[in-house]
Amino acid sequence: MAPINKRAVQDDLILEDAKIIFRNFRGEGGLYNAEGKRNFSVVLDPETAQKVIDLGWNVRVKSPREEGDEPLYHLPVNVKFGMKPPMLYLVTRSKNSKTPLDEETASLLDYADLETVDLILRPYNWSVNGNSGVTAYLKKGFFVIREDELDMKYADMQDVEEVKPQTPQEEWVE
Repeated sequence: MAPINKRAVQDDLILEDAKIIFRNFRGEGGLYNAEGKRNFSVVLDPETAQKVIDLGWNVRVKSPREEGDEPLYHLPVNVKFGMKPPMLYLVTRSKNSKTPLDEETASLLDYADLETVDLILRPYNWSVNGNSGVTAYLKKGFFVIREDELDMKYADMQDVEEVKPQTPQEEWVE
C-alpha cells in the first residue's frame, strides 16, 4: 500500500454497497470517542482503499488480529448536524419507503441490522501546526434495513402512529 497522500481533496466520494463499522450516530462518549462526537467507519477492500488513498482521503489500516488474516482498511467518517446537516434515510424495501432521519433519530442506525449502505462523503481539508489531512463528513446516506420473513409478511399493513390506552372515567363524586 502506497503512503497516504496529503494533497487537498476537492470532490465528494460516493461509496455504494458499503459496510460500516464502529457506529456511533448517537455521539456517546467512551474509550475511543469524545462525548457528542458522532461517527462511524466505512470498510474498504484493499483495491478500493488504494484508490481512495490515491484520491487523497485518509484511510486507516488496522493490523490483523491473527496471523494469516488481512489488515482492515477503513475510512473514518464524522456525522455533524449543524449548518449543513447530512441527509439520512432509513430504507425498507418491503414497504418501498425511505424515512428521513434527523439529529434525534439518527441513533437508530447504531443498532440497526443493515443489509447495505450507500453514502456520499464530503471532504474537509485541514492543516494545523504543519500537519494536514482530509476528514470525511457524511453528506448523504441511504441505510437499507435487512428484512426477514415476518417483515415481508406484514409489509402491506399500515403502521399505526400510536395506540393510547383508554383511561377509566372518574366516577362522579357529589
